[in-house]
Amino acid sequence: MSSERLLAIANLLLPEVLILYFDLTKHEVKGEEIHFYFTELNTPPDDFKGIKLHSKGFFPEASVQDFPIRGKQVFLHITRRRWLNGATGKVVTRDWDLVAKGTRITSEFAAFLKDIYK
Repeated sequence: MSSERLLAIANLLLPEVLILYFDLTKHEVKGEEIHFYFTELNTPPDDFKGIKLHSKGFFPEASVQDFPIRGKQVFLHITRRRWLNGATGKVVTRDWDLVAKGTRITSEFAAFLKDIYK
């Protein structure tokens, strides 16, 4: 499958924030599980426009569960980037709200489960 077609399908199924700010680097089907691997793009946060930032590697990969697809469990493996502010020497990151508090599932999936189990 071409990368354009895969991206079109990903746009329909995955959280928008992952499509906009991350590169889908790999996907795997392992039995009854689908795994998507994302790496944050080297695009510094908007709050730091005009400030010289240097990419300084990545945080450890985080894995979260998302909506099932065709009866298979879906896991998102997310690698976030960090930058160094050359002027202050401080590490800069984006503040992501991808994971629902107290869980290892996406916020959207948590909201969905909350609604169906009322």
